[in-house]
Amino acid sequence: MILTRLATAWALFQGLLIEALPFLLIGVLISAGARWFAPGGRWLRRLPSHPLLGPLTGAALGFALPACECGNVPVARRMLSGGAPLGAGLGFLFAAPVLNPIVIASTWAAFPDQPWLLLARPIGAVVVAVALSLLLGLVSEPLLLQADLLAERRLHQPLAAVGLLERSSGLVGAPTPAEAAPVRPPLAELIKHASQEFLQLALLLVMGSVIAALVQSFVPRSWLLAVGGAPTLSILALMLLALVVSVCSSVDAFLALSFAAQVTPGALLAFLLLGPVIDLKLVSLLGLLFRPRGLVLTTAGAGLVVLLIGQWVNLWRL
Repeated sequence: MILTRLATAWALFQGLLIEALPFLLIGVLISAGARWFAPGGRWLRRLPSHPLLGPLTGAALGFALPACECGNVPVARRMLSGGAPLGAGLGFLFAAPVLNPIVIASTWAAFPDQPWLLLARPIGAVVVAVALSLLLGLVSEPLLLQADLLAERRLHQPLAAVGLLERSSGLVGAPTPAEAAPVRPPLAELIKHASQEFLQLALLLVMGSVIAALVQSFVPRSWLLAVGGAPTLSILALMLLALVVSVCSSVDAFLALSFAAQVTPGALLAFLLLGPVIDLKLVSLLGLLFRPRGLVLTTAGAGLVVLLIGQWVNLWRL
């Protein structure tokens, strides 16, 4: 029995890894391309910092980037380290996995006869992203972001926003990194940096995939689907399922199609909204951006908002 479950876990692990690695590579390449074509990242600092407009702008960038939640992490990290407003970076991080063209197309392919879902999923993703951006924006950046990301971010912010002592670098009277003319990094350095970033993220992805595969193998999915008809319990069950299965947003609609008839509409939408924001394989990747406090707030905030959205949909559709 144990050997069978371990074999299942190995198969699931391979599936998760093979599914996620290409998108992770795409995200690293996009991040490296941004450093090459826009050295200094000045365009990032021109993104709006308004509490609502910032996250909405960041979310809108997801329409142009074909990466799922794994690939969005290195891109979001590049945005934040380059000095982008916090709300814009978080809006991209949380909404882009649902708003990218591949996910929109896969959702339409899986549910062509449910037009409400084709609208509700992108709208719900934007609502979750804005809510999380506002929530995390209440926490000071030193308590929210990892130290290395925060240090790199401060180097790309003007002295009007970050003092010279906070930068921990530079000479009084000398041009600061934000003021100096941006220099395009050598191609060899860019390739080396991208390779190191990919290997670091891939290792974390492997760790997350192992945990997700083991949990899936030893927690029967039928237990979570047994309450599929209960308005509130079905939402909670599908949210837990989204955390456990850790499938990429590019294909999660097809997995949801397999049990769509067994669960309430709100639970179905909750599954499609929560997974792209937080799941077991994502926790280690998000740990590169956030301190533990940020991870806890992200998980709790996303869970609460998705639960409320699912409840509203059940009141509307049932």
